Amino acid sequence: MVATDLKSEVKKLMDKRSALEVEMNVIIERLCQPGGPGLSGNLVDSEGFPRSDIDIPVVRADRQRLAGLRNDYKDVTEKISQNIELLHSSRLPPKSSAAMNSGDSAGSNSQGVVDVSSSMSVMDVNVSRPFAMVDEISEESPAAEDGLQLGDQIVKFGEVEYGDNLLPKLASEAQMNRGRPVPMLVMRQGTLINLTVTPRTWRGRGLLGCNFRIL
Repeated sequence: MVATDLKSEVKKLMDKRSALEVEMNVIIERLCQPGGPGLSGNLVDSEGFPRSDIDIPVVRADRQRLAGLRNDYKDVTEKISQNIELLHSSRLPPKSSAAMNSGDSAGSNSQGVVDVSSSMSVMDVNVSRPFAMVDEISEESPAAEDGLQLGDQIVKFGEVEYGDNLLPKLASEAQMNRGRPVPMLVMRQGTLINLTVTPRTWRGRGLLGCNFRIL
């Protein structure tokens, strides 16, 4: 019963996370549309006056909402990981039980299916934990040409996954693979997508031409 409740809770949390992603993507696209202020661009002109080409109160409201959504996203992701760990520990069979089942072909098959599917579920959720978001991307950049999109959640970039010191690791991974294709796993509106991005020099800044914001 406990495992069933945890599984149901994880499903609800993942649905909530997907909804947060959709709303964040809408705000990001609105702020970063051509002529827009972006996620952190100035709201005043070169003379220090409020820009007349944008609705400043709306921009401020969007940025504030986006900051709140990012915090909610981080909290939900942490809860998913915690529940998945509990679910995994609750479904691990005792060693004696596993040993007895190994001698019984019917019992072994039945127990094996449950254990393998549970392990795969845990692995899938842990592996699909995003650690960064693409919040800026330049036109005709390597990232754009290779299929990366604004709002994509980065799950894995080469050998870099969720952990500490992510920005230096991302920069190092790009530098070490200059001119070579790098496998990349992103979450886009709740769907995991495999991409291949090649860090390379181009007319703009950086080797990818995009900005990652750590979640």
